[in-house]
Amino acid sequence: MKVTFPHMGTVAIPLKAFFRTLGVEVIEPPPITDKTISLGSRYSPEFACLPLKINVGNYLEAYERGADTIIMAGGVGPCRFGYYAQVQREILADLGIKYEMIVLEPPRGHLWQTLGQLWQLAGRASPARIWQAGRLAWAKLVLLDRLDRLAARTRCREKNRGETGELYRQALSWIDAAANLPAVAAVERRIRAAFEEVEVWDITPLRVGLVGEIYTVLEPAANLNIERFLGELGVEVERGIYLGDWVIAHLFLDALRLRKDRRLMEEIAAPYLGHFVGGHGLENISQTIEYARRGFAGVIHIGPLTCMPEIVAKTILPQVSRDWDIPAFSFLLDEHTGEVGLQTRLEAFIEMLRARAEKGRGLGRFGN
Repeated sequence: MKVTFPHMGTVAIPLKAFFRTLGVEVIEPPPITDKTISLGSRYSPEFACLPLKINVGNYLEAYERGADTIIMAGGVGPCRFGYYAQVQREILADLGIKYEMIVLEPPRGHLWQTLGQLWQLAGRASPARIWQAGRLAWAKLVLLDRLDRLAARTRCREKNRGETGELYRQALSWIDAAANLPAVAAVERRIRAAFEEVEVWDITPLRVGLVGEIYTVLEPAANLNIERFLGELGVEVERGIYLGDWVIAHLFLDALRLRKDRRLMEEIAAPYLGHFVGGHGLENISQTIEYARRGFAGVIHIGPLTCMPEIVAKTILPQVSRDWDIPAFSFLLDEHTGEVGLQTRLEAFIEMLRARAEKGRGLGRFGN
């Protein structure tokens, strides 16, 4: 078995650690490029979400490297993500590509089902080896989230433009190379020491929340490196979702029916959206309100074009923006989205936020 998986942010690093510790051969797809997106778009339905198209491109490029088994997550609810596996199976079959696809469905109270799938992947590995693999993967995932937060705080303050980005890339390679838990701990100390050496300005930057569909929020190739661009504009970006938080909530708390955060989220969003619409629709509304309460300068909402939960959120956010006096910018992306066009609109939005901050008052506005 030669396992591959779609890219989504830095998820490849903990996944490789998990499978390789179990002795499973991993064929990582090449980094996402215009070729990947073009390849996936060519063979996917025209109105499919951008993440689905990029996933197909990942699978085709990994197949060329020798992969024969795909590992991917499943989904529930109105979001089309729950149908990705079926659609992608048909696309690959039509192309004559023989892949085995193992779909890890959300537990939704059925933890043993998910554990059974993981056991299938583990092959003949002992429970002790599986535990070791899981601990190493989790330690790397947690450190990657910490790295993302540290880079966001540093990038907007750096004196030498681009220094944070270079250090971030080095840090990813250090985490990837760490072979055990002590090595991961040592890498974390090395990362923190390296970031302390970055020269920064003593300023209080604009703080902006980034909300939306998980793939487009986490994957720079899908969002056209929005976090890096905003950081280099002097904006501190905080995501509404990080990979580790999502894994805890959806793999463990959902399975044990302990999602207290969902009940709180539903209460916050209730005046604007009173029911589950799939994806991250509810989260986008509640997180925008939370960012307003915390005094953020604005919110940027992104998602794939044609994504129903994000379209629902986009139509509601103008009212949230007015009621909570927080400017919000919404943008839906597909394979035709131009980087220059997006950046121009983001620059205009940030300039509006700066002007608003200087005045110290003003009504919420919504950019789209």
